[in-house]
Amino acid sequence: MDRTEGTTPAEAAAEVAAQDAPAPEGEGKRRRRWIRRTALAVVLVLLVPLLAVLTALRINYTGDPADGTRTRDRDALWLGHAWVDGRKKDADVTALARRLKDTGIRDLYVHSGPLEHDGTLPKSVYPKARWFIEAVHDKIPGVRVQAFLGDVLASEDSEGMLLNDPDTRAAVVRSARQVLDTGYEGIHLDLEPMPSGDRDFLTLLDSLRRETRSRDAQLSVAAHQIDPLPALHTVFGLFTEHPKWWSQKFFGQVARRVDQIAVMSYDTAQPLEGTYGGYVAQQTSLALEVTPPSTDLLMGLPFYYESNFDHWGHAETVPAAVRGVRLGLSRTDADRARFGVALYIDFAATEADWRAYKEDWVG
Repeated sequence: MDRTEGTTPAEAAAEVAAQDAPAPEGEGKRRRRWIRRTALAVVLVLLVPLLAVLTALRINYTGDPADGTRTRDRDALWLGHAWVDGRKKDADVTALARRLKDTGIRDLYVHSGPLEHDGTLPKSVYPKARWFIEAVHDKIPGVRVQAFLGDVLASEDSEGMLLNDPDTRAAVVRSARQVLDTGYEGIHLDLEPMPSGDRDFLTLLDSLRRETRSRDAQLSVAAHQIDPLPALHTVFGLFTEHPKWWSQKFFGQVARRVDQIAVMSYDTAQPLEGTYGGYVAQQTSLALEVTPPSTDLLMGLPFYYESNFDHWGHAETVPAAVRGVRLGLSRTDADRARFGVALYIDFAATEADWRAYKEDWVG
């Protein structure tokens, strides 16, 4: 029944006016207090855990590294494509030799791709590779040259390599064989974004390892960071298609299949040097716990400057990274022999980056 039935027009108008009248002053104040308290509660729910994490990372950056936590002469340097496409000359190799003198760098990961999405690699991409390899052997004896190969993996919204295709994986192995025939002493693989637990990636690594072992060559990979909090990669995957982290278990599965594993321990979104260094210390410890003694573990150093949400240049510095590496090494396995750092990347590095690496790590 219509609640206005039987009322006069004047009574109905009065009722509508009463409904539209402003709330009493006391009720309005209570509503505003409730809104403010709710907003404050939301901020605290978001802010308190964040501050707790940042505080824990800053504490992780405290203390003194153990004596002897310096280079083991197993460091690596990522090099840009210019070294194998014809842009670099003999004088550049001579300058590189001077740069690497009295450092711990033993491996050069020279960008020689990218791979095609089907796993193939045109030889035209690296026309000066043999020249560069021979020049390094002549001017920097004892340093190995590995082919840095990579590609973007396909997702639901983008094109890329499909690792679940056996033909694609077979083509990647043929491409590895092709560059090893050119004279490279190893394969350095960087496929991103790589989901944690990807069985097709492990299958590919098994096939590549058989190929490199048959030639006494190296197999190395660029690895995602490890979950700083339990199962964070799973939670992160609910909101984004980019798998930022690997589980510690998956990291160990990858590490057992390669000769070298280099952690991309940069682009961390850490806002301060202290929290970034503490994060690197944590990553170093987590990686050491699951990397077998027979595998070289390398922690990446940011030899470049950017300033954005993923990488704050004022925070992600080489001194902070090196101190973090030394602290993690000191706490977890200070005497580990097969350990080093990897410098990313040559063409973006500054003199300050090189000086910090030499003073703080090489010593």
